[in-house]
Amino acid sequence: MSTKKFASHADLEVKKVSFDKLSDNAYAYTAEGDPNTGIIIGDNAVMVIDTQATPVMAQDVIRRIREVTDKPIKYILLSHYHAVRVLGASAYGADHIIASRDTYDLIVERGEQDKASEIGRFPRLFNAVESVPPGMTWPTITFQGEMSLWLGSLEVKIMQVGRGHTKGDTIAWIPSQKICFSGDLVEFDATPYAGDAYFEDWPATLDAIAALKPEKLVPGRGAALQTPELVAAGLRGTKEFVTDLYANVKIGAQKGETLNAVYKRTFAAMKPKYGHWVIFDHCMPFDVTRAYDLATGHTHPRIWTDKRDQEMWAALEGQ
Repeated sequence: MSTKKFASHADLEVKKVSFDKLSDNAYAYTAEGDPNTGIIIGDNAVMVIDTQATPVMAQDVIRRIREVTDKPIKYILLSHYHAVRVLGASAYGADHIIASRDTYDLIVERGEQDKASEIGRFPRLFNAVESVPPGMTWPTITFQGEMSLWLGSLEVKIMQVGRGHTKGDTIAWIPSQKICFSGDLVEFDATPYAGDAYFEDWPATLDAIAALKPEKLVPGRGAALQTPELVAAGLRGTKEFVTDLYANVKIGAQKGETLNAVYKRTFAAMKPKYGHWVIFDHCMPFDVTRAYDLATGHTHPRIWTDKRDQEMWAALEGQ
């Protein structure tokens, strides 16, 4: 029997929160590899990018926002549909929740199953889960491609620059300050979760972010990147991880190897370079399973359920 606990059930350590000022308008709420939240303060309103996983956890974000501004929180932007990013939304009392149309469609298609799956995987990240209201977090505004939101005189571009972490990935971009909020398209010293990913698209999507020439970037996980050099390192590290993982999996799949054999070989190949990244052990079974699906003809990610999670983990980590 495996001694490795399911997903992140063994991850109990509370992380230290940082609240970094990137400009007079932009802040990053980060916590040592836990999911990040971005804050944009305009002339007359505040936008929050990704909400934390529960309304109780969102209260700490709100407290820190109130230390720097008393302007109303009018907008929430969802970088994608994953529960850990969206279930805290009700705490903010925002007028509007913005998401890509693709993200809206994913919530319709798989939101309930994904919610149950994520809560089962990583209990610590859903502190006070009972505070989450019933049902889904529904966007009130959807867009396709790109839209501009004006917070007074401050333009925030809300953009889909390509598929990667999910098909609905959305970034926020402050063109006047060259600050990007990437969601989980970019991670820094944290393992990309790729259970719903498009491996063949993701590298080009990262190139599209790089083409904006961001000077500062808030990744989905990891520290805020506050120089062009650190931004480049975050983009490069994420690109290398998804490229290396898919290349390893594709070799095995093309040889007709079983998922279990591909997983063991890919894990061993990736661990020396990436094993020190946050949640490596948690992500790898999901990442390799999705990559194997893609390499064997499943263009679109299959829906994760709590039952499928447990069966996959037993198959890959239980022998």
